[in-house]
Amino acid sequence: MVYLWIVNNMAKKKKNLKKNILITGGSGFIGSAITKHLVKEKNKIIVFDNNSRGKSRRLKEVKNKIKFIIGDIRDKKKLLSIKDNVDTVIHLAYVNGTKFFYKKPFEILDIAVNGLINILDFCKKKKVKNFYLASSSEVYQNPFKIPTDEEEMLKIPNIHNPRYSYGGGKIISELYGIHFAKKFLKKFIIFRPHNVYGKDMGNEHVIPEFINRFKKLGNKKNFLIYGTGQEIRSFIHIDDFISGFDKVFKKGKNQEIYNIGTSEKIKIFKLARLIARILGKSIKFKKTKVLKGSPSVRCPNIKKIKKLGFKQNIRLKDGIKKILN
Repeated sequence: MVYLWIVNNMAKKKKNLKKNILITGGSGFIGSAITKHLVKEKNKIIVFDNNSRGKSRRLKEVKNKIKFIIGDIRDKKKLLSIKDNVDTVIHLAYVNGTKFFYKKPFEILDIAVNGLINILDFCKKKKVKNFYLASSSEVYQNPFKIPTDEEEMLKIPNIHNPRYSYGGGKIISELYGIHFAKKFLKKFIIFRPHNVYGKDMGNEHVIPEFINRFKKLGNKKNFLIYGTGQEIRSFIHIDDFISGFDKVFKKGKNQEIYNIGTSEKIKIFKLARLIARILGKSIKFKKTKVLKGSPSVRCPNIKKIKKLGFKQNIRLKDGIKKILN
């Protein structure tokens, strides 16, 4: 009898670990990967996305296991029309891609501010307990410390530069979210992705952009690089990112912030050479001026997430081959 009681109690506890989760921006590159992962973990998932940059086909393999609602995060009425029970929100809805920072600064800030207020109002009305906010390495801009830990000063170096609409919007989200959470949420965690890459991520990022331009290069050798080529980045494959997110989701502490990235650094011209070598291309670099506001170095300190059990499994070279294959 005692044995049966223990088994039943353990089963109940295991069942209680499953969550009713709303994922905003769930058809985006990172959002769809998180969605598929949490479906495998047997959670009940609602995806809320307007598909402006996301692609519902990314969720094809789980479409019968989730509820998909097409809606703009700025449409409060649509958001509040969700009748399902929700205990956890993962908020990713935003506009990513460097070119959009310069072309759509108002839209980015509108989504950052009004979108966040709407989703937090939703949490208040629905009595949501847990909130995971996707921020960005852009909040650090040009950091003082390399590698950069989560205590780094957040910056908007020039309020007139449209690029900072993205990082600025994330800073507002973090600040508003943290203080809202103290009053209304049981758990609030911020995670800051650092240069996530992988299959089907969209072409507004350096790795897919390089791959596509190499494929169109033909016999030409001149390859344009924005900046000096000496700029440094640390990239994380989407599979490793999901591993890191899983650690934060399950073990992260209330009101904490976690970098999700790797410490594997590479200069941009070496990244171009690496991709060229894999594709069998011979190139000569043609440099241009750096985009205004682009940080010279971006490399996270990942000690906090390593303490949760994270480790990098896919090196950059293998990750790029994985995309090309």
